[in-house]
Amino acid sequence: MSLYAVQVSYTPAAWATLIKKPQDRVTAVAQAIEKLGGKLVSSWMTFGDYDCLLILDMADQVAAASFAIAVAAGGACKAVKTTPLLSVEQGIEALKKAGSSGYEPPR
Repeated sequence: MSLYAVQVSYTPAAWATLIKKPQDRVTAVAQAIEKLGGKLVSSWMTFGDYDCLLILDMADQVAAASFAIAVAAGGACKAVKTTPLLSVEQGIEALKKAGSSGYEPPR
């Protein structure tokens, strides 16, 4: 399983619906994630460029992409951004591998 951060921005129409009928979308979102074999780790309402932040534990990139596509296709979000997350240990492992890759920048 791998962790992903998913950020979404609602459309003005979605905001109008939520203002008219405030609702907790976590249950509906969690059910969709579980159907794709994943788990909703945490969820947050935010402000700024994005309106919600979800942390998902998904089986693979295909499952994570499937969730992002389903959300985007739903029409309530004007933007969906999915970011794979690395633990600090995974980041250090990547740094070590990068250092031994032999890559040479253009000179």
